[in-house]
Amino acid sequence: MADAAGVASVAPNPLREPWSELARQREAATFGMWLFLMSEMLFFGALFMAFSFSRAFSPAAFMEGARHTEIAYGAANTVVLVTSSLTITLAVRATDIGRTRLATVFLGATAALGLLFLVIKGFEYRDDLRHHLFPGAGFALGENAAQVFWAFYWAMTGIHAIHLAIGIALVLRLFWLARRRRINAKSPQFEVVSLYWHLVDAFWLVLFPILYVAARG
Repeated sequence: MADAAGVASVAPNPLREPWSELARQREAATFGMWLFLMSEMLFFGALFMAFSFSRAFSPAAFMEGARHTEIAYGAANTVVLVTSSLTITLAVRATDIGRTRLATVFLGATAALGLLFLVIKGFEYRDDLRHHLFPGAGFALGENAAQVFWAFYWAMTGIHAIHLAIGIALVLRLFWLARRRRINAKSPQFEVVSLYWHLVDAFWLVLFPILYVAARG
């Protein structure tokens, strides 16, 4: 690619102040990201503990509520997110060997899979609302404890969807920068975004069994 003056564009230097070595900058960036991820783990961990505590008091009602979740949608989205973790890993690997164009292909695939997850989730939410499975007046199952299950369902899947939307925005930003050659393949941003994406995937791998699978065991 060439600029207006006919000179080939060159990706910017990935090294940023105050770092003097790229390796140390990468270590600092990943360490900072891990600190952030740990705070997210504490947040989701608190939700999971609250869910488990509530289920312990009303196991039958929670099981009844969980039996009305759409496991086909949940399973499809699990496949989609696991595949997206593979594509973003391949994107990072491509940057490690200097294949920026190949990395953009995998980044684009990752963002597309993330969007597909949200579309599938949207169809699932539509069916849930159609079946009156939103806590409050007119709730289909009637039992208060079943409503508590569905309150957790909407809260946890909604928070997860927000995190995924943020991840998609971050991946699309990297995709745009890489396509325009405005980011160096050695930039730690690729690995940092990959770590965030894997965290979102990991949370879903906890949500899927506790919300969809446990009641069908």
